Amino acid sequence: MADTGADQLDDTIVSEPLDLVRLSLNERVFVKLKGDREIRGRLHAYDSHCNLVLSDVEETVYIMDDEEVDLKTIKKQSEMLFVRGDAVVLISPPTQSSG
Repeated sequence: MADTGADQLDDTIVSEPLDLVRLSLNERVFVKLKGDREIRGRLHAYDSHCNLVLSDVEETVYIMDDEEVDLKTIKKQSEMLFVRGDAVVLISPPTQSSG
């Protein structure tokens, strides 16, 4: 019997929220975390709790000084990073270039 493709799972369909994360595997993503932190890196793994494993990570921490009005930023580089899911606020897939 020939396979018409109707029984195959389309790898590009987004029917549940974590499908969008699945489509971002091995791509660079932007992740916003609690505590005024942001990370960008290549997504290697995730689970249903939004625990993430990323590589080539750039972490940005924003610090607001109580005495000063200035917003300070600290940038850190990590080769590999595990992010606990309860700290994740947002996961943004890679942007697609037009054209």
